[in-house]
Amino acid sequence: MTTKQYKIAGMSCAACSAAVEKVTGKLKGVSASSVNLTTGILTITFDEKEVGEEAIKSKVIRAGFGIEEKEEETRQETKLRREKEEKKQTAMKRTVWTNILLSLPLLYLSMGHMLPVPLPLPNIVSMEKHPLYFAAAQWILTTIILINGRRFYVSGLKKLFRGIPNMDSLVAVGTGSAYLYSLVMLWNIQRGGDHVHHLYFESAAIVVTLVMLGKYLEERSKGKTSDAIQKLVKLTPDRTILVKKGQQTEVLIEEIRPGDRILIRPGDRIPLDGEVIEGVTSVDESMLTGESIPVEKEAGSKVTGGSMNYQGAITVRVEKTGEDTTLAKIIRLMEEAQGKKAPISKLADKAAGYFVPAVMVIALTAAVVWALLGYERSFVLNVFVSVLVIACPCALGLATPTTIMVGTGLGAGNGILIKSGEALETAHRADTVVLDKTGTITRGTPQVTGILPADKAEEVLALAASCERSSEHPLGRAIVERAKEKGSEFFETEEFTSITGKGIGAKIRGKAYLLGNGKLLKEAGIFPGDYEKTAKEAANRGETPMYLVEEGQVKGLILVADTIWDTSREAIRKLKEMGLQTVMLTGDTQLTAEYIGRQVEIDRVIAEVLPQDKASVVEELQKKGRRVIMVGDGVNDAPALVQADVGIAMGKGSDIAIDSGDVVLMKQDLRGVEKAIRLSHATIANIKQNLFWAFFYNVCGIPLAAGVFYGWNHVLLSPVFAGLAMSFSSVTVVGNALRLRRLKL
Repeated sequence: MTTKQYKIAGMSCAACSAAVEKVTGKLKGVSASSVNLTTGILTITFDEKEVGEEAIKSKVIRAGFGIEEKEEETRQETKLRREKEEKKQTAMKRTVWTNILLSLPLLYLSMGHMLPVPLPLPNIVSMEKHPLYFAAAQWILTTIILINGRRFYVSGLKKLFRGIPNMDSLVAVGTGSAYLYSLVMLWNIQRGGDHVHHLYFESAAIVVTLVMLGKYLEERSKGKTSDAIQKLVKLTPDRTILVKKGQQTEVLIEEIRPGDRILIRPGDRIPLDGEVIEGVTSVDESMLTGESIPVEKEAGSKVTGGSMNYQGAITVRVEKTGEDTTLAKIIRLMEEAQGKKAPISKLADKAAGYFVPAVMVIALTAAVVWALLGYERSFVLNVFVSVLVIACPCALGLATPTTIMVGTGLGAGNGILIKSGEALETAHRADTVVLDKTGTITRGTPQVTGILPADKAEEVLALAASCERSSEHPLGRAIVERAKEKGSEFFETEEFTSITGKGIGAKIRGKAYLLGNGKLLKEAGIFPGDYEKTAKEAANRGETPMYLVEEGQVKGLILVADTIWDTSREAIRKLKEMGLQTVMLTGDTQLTAEYIGRQVEIDRVIAEVLPQDKASVVEELQKKGRRVIMVGDGVNDAPALVQADVGIAMGKGSDIAIDSGDVVLMKQDLRGVEKAIRLSHATIANIKQNLFWAFFYNVCGIPLAAGVFYGWNHVLLSPVFAGLAMSFSSVTVVGNALRLRRLKL
């Protein structure tokens, strides 16, 4: 099976997206077809042996839509596309304002005499003295307005004749009926008839103008939902300074290759991922992690494209370019997430597929019923047009994807990358959070936690670090790193020996030293003395005791352990406050795991689990009816992340395992899990609000337009107000989605 994405052109409402899904989903060999109305992207999974791309494209084209394969864009192509979109929006704005200005005199002519204080009309267009001129003036203004809104007729009638009517079809049929009816009345006036009071030019014109205004506001609002991606795209500069053979040359980013050296001046953005080889500075990586505190960088430090260099000039060796950079992967991840649908949208999609035909049937039925009841033609036309115009499948289609776009954008701004709407939706239903210990709750790298005796700590550390300087063991590296932090003196070593599983041996200034565990001392026949009790207590806390022996005598004890992240306790407390059960999963011994569990106050500890068995533990919890979120480092925990209802991978800067998990935390902070779940709750609540208003609006609006309440209190909705309500229903839904941006995580 192959999954591909295509750009669909010509969609205007949820009925359009439903039609594309329907025609493509029926093809033999297609297992899934989903269209996102907001992004205009078709995601389709199919068997290439049974159906080809040409067959898929042919079906979409025959349905009346444009289609082209979605391809990765160069920076220049992205820039040109955005410029084209801005020009289109500007042209749309200009047309809307033209129609509004033309509508003002039209309303003056058609409704000025109906005001409590009638507005005077010039004799040349007087209704009583010159009815033909009066009607002709309205016809001319209306015709210009309808020509400006011709896209509704071109698209709507084409879709209607193809048997897949959409929102444009409703507008075209409704306003077209009013316009044609008024033309007939205009002909009768020209022949001397008294039909000047039966003109509906203004209804057709004002409805088209209002729908165009609503579409413009909708497009502008939808543009704001993708602000997060646009901001990320703008983070990478177009040019940088290439350093080659001592010469500095300003070049385009596209010309840079891995291994090239580039100069980053103070105040410049770092264009690509790489390693600092010269200079010291601090860098703002908030675009990546959501953390506003600058990170210090020096030779050997990794830097990420898009981050901001502050006060120091640095030279960077480029490691990743183009689509391989972390920023490019984040942008691609967000685009994919925003192009996918959440399961909650299925109800709206299903309704949208039947919505437009049902509305046409209701409009025709209501018109026939009122005609049979003996009401005049103008009343019947009013009902017919109002029902067609007020119905709005757009609100249904926009309810979910706009909120998903805002939610994923908000998450990205806080260092939380959400891969799909499904993950965003599923997270809010979770009741259990399983956390890997190493690298998630704890730092994943050993650190020195204690040195004895305290009064000789500096000397013990210096000697131990000197012995371990040639070692590659993680515990040895932890001791060396602590010595560097403390500024300890390193001594020259001789005769370095590694004793597998026990420790090391070395000579310093002619004296023999051993550094290792209890097994090393036992093998050498050395008694640990007063340090034995302390070592046992440390081992019970999950720490590793390492004895320093000088010439056969224990000189000191160094304790090393994988320490807990500063934020782990707070994060787990917040998860428990949300009513979630917390479980720690680790391959460590039961004793060590329980000690860490007590430190962070976790609900349950599952220890001595091999990496390949972690997925089975998650599966067992699921069989008991638990909805599980698995949090791990994104590499060793990959099977468990996939097995869980939602997998959350903890990030480590630019080395993040982006392909692991449904959600990726760019910052090494467990509090991001609680933020992701809270974002899920807020997003789903926003979607439910949108769906409620979309359905509620149509449930109330269509009967009102059909005249259901007319016999009760003579309330009948005019086409003008129907058009206004229809236009702003979509704007309301998008506006409610944008409200989510104010959420503080």
